[in-house]
Amino acid sequence: MALSGLFRKKTVQDILKQVAKNEADGHNALGKHLTTRDLTAFGIAAIVGAGIFSTIGKASADGGPAVIFLFLFTALACSFAAFAYAEFASMVPVSGSAYTYSYVAFGEIIAWIIGWALIMEYAVGNITVAISWSDYFTGLLQSGGIHLPQWIQMDYLTASNGFKDATALMQGGKTFENLSASLQASYTAWTTAPTIGSFHFVADLPALFIIILITALVYRGMKESRNASNVMVVVKLCIVLLVIAVGVFYVDTANWDPFAPNGVSGVLKGVSAVFFAYIGFDAISTTAEECKNPQRDLPRGMMWAIIICTILYIAIALVLTGMVRYNELNVGDPLAFVFDKLDLKWMSGIIAVSAVIAMASVLLVFQMGQPRIWMSMSRDGLLPKKFSTVHPKFKTPSFATIVTGFVVAIPALFLNLTMVTDLCSIGTLFAFVLVCAGVLVLQNKPEIPRGKFKTPYVNSKYILPVLMIAGLYYAFAFNNKATMSFINNEAQTNDATTIITSLDKTESDKVFNYLKSIDVQNKTSETSDLEHLLSQYQDDDAKYAEVVKGLPINDSLKYESGFSLFKHKIPMWIFLFVLVGLAVWAFRKNLSLIPLLGLICCLYMMAELSVWNWIYFTIWLLIGLFIYFTYSRKNSKLNFVEKL
Repeated sequence: MALSGLFRKKTVQDILKQVAKNEADGHNALGKHLTTRDLTAFGIAAIVGAGIFSTIGKASADGGPAVIFLFLFTALACSFAAFAYAEFASMVPVSGSAYTYSYVAFGEIIAWIIGWALIMEYAVGNITVAISWSDYFTGLLQSGGIHLPQWIQMDYLTASNGFKDATALMQGGKTFENLSASLQASYTAWTTAPTIGSFHFVADLPALFIIILITALVYRGMKESRNASNVMVVVKLCIVLLVIAVGVFYVDTANWDPFAPNGVSGVLKGVSAVFFAYIGFDAISTTAEECKNPQRDLPRGMMWAIIICTILYIAIALVLTGMVRYNELNVGDPLAFVFDKLDLKWMSGIIAVSAVIAMASVLLVFQMGQPRIWMSMSRDGLLPKKFSTVHPKFKTPSFATIVTGFVVAIPALFLNLTMVTDLCSIGTLFAFVLVCAGVLVLQNKPEIPRGKFKTPYVNSKYILPVLMIAGLYYAFAFNNKATMSFINNEAQTNDATTIITSLDKTESDKVFNYLKSIDVQNKTSETSDLEHLLSQYQDDDAKYAEVVKGLPINDSLKYESGFSLFKHKIPMWIFLFVLVGLAVWAFRKNLSLIPLLGLICCLYMMAELSVWNWIYFTIWLLIGLFIYFTYSRKNSKLNFVEKL
């Protein structure tokens, strides 16, 4: 087969003919039950979940009240991407989301890559939400006097890493009681877990329970899933509005000063957490075949979901940062935390219950989207035929739904929350980038049938270069220090926790003696907690740098420099080079501004993620390419068409 066969494309006409044929004979046809209201509810169900009940706390702690600008930026980026999704959904109203759209725009190999990325997005996203659901559920049980063993309510990686960090900090003089609650829990889980040889059996069993329950509901049918989702959305919207209505009376505007305590870098530090709060609106597009009028309802459902959720997120962020100082919000359950801190125990209980319901609704939407991606890939021959089996009674992709349950449930027992959050974000952003690029590729092709919805056209030929020049001016005129540090790869001083947890016993003793020698306030006589003693200097950057410089340990423990520092900047350098290429493409082809901005914003957010996420994501794609070249390429239905 020629190399060009990798980029063979499906036509919109052929896709629509196949859908019409399925509907006519009833074979492999899905039931049509969804309206604009249902789609908006699904969007809210997917978006208002772990983000508003969990990750908003970490983002607020990093960015302060100014985190609202990050919500606005992320909402804008998602809106740009939503325009592209809506245009494709109107053009190709079938299940498959970005996978099907890429098959039309770019060809088979890119479609496979995006389909494989979407598998990771939905699976890893549900793993993340299942873990968060487990945290809230076990917290709710504890408030009712039911205490589960730590080793059945925590994942293996968190327990293992937490045990190592806790051991290192206690070696540095910190007592167990002074460890953070999360490290205490990790240490307890690891030391009390049953063991088989050297293996500690630590597994998140509540996460397994909720995945089994949601998978059974999704298997049962779209109508049942829709009804359950609508009920859960009403409940959690009522709770969110109650939080805002009650919380606004406890806002102290003094807590909003400073508004951006850590500057732009602090705000952007929460990009992964905030973007994760918006993940899910694209899952709506996987239900295209089950919509009564997809060309009208899908675009409206996506836009309304993003608008409603953005307003709620900004209101919640302002209330939270007004009720308590931003630096106290780095907790796993920020909404419950602030009301508990203000001694409003009844509100904490209501929030805990609503969080359990809210996250279950997110699980429902994601667990619904994943099988429909697999079904679409199976219909095209890229996955075994079994994945496209539709249940004769329930009209759902039955086999794919069961497999999805296993794929999500097993990793949820063992994987770390931070790792899976970032992996989910990069997979989703990659999908957004390709969908936006797909609209740009097809914009000047008159032979492509158009749907009822089309993204408003604004020529980006001169606008993008002007925006880039403005960005350069800001970087060098107002953010020169950070810009030059980035370009020159200047060494960065490690924080106190990173330094202390990397020391052995001998090095810890040397550091303590040094801190004792410079201790003008006699703090070392009060405690031998090295992390506490060193972190007291962190409020003054210049003083902290001076103290770290004098520590009697190797520089590699004190600083991050050279390639170990530069590797974290590789994603941003990739973004900058691609940006130049996009400016040239826009100038030559008069590209449409909205999908182009969507592509740039999403690629920028990818660049803000850790290089390790890029590496893990690349490994995932390589596994996918291996499957494609060993199975999918030769079994593709387009392969048989070429041979005729």
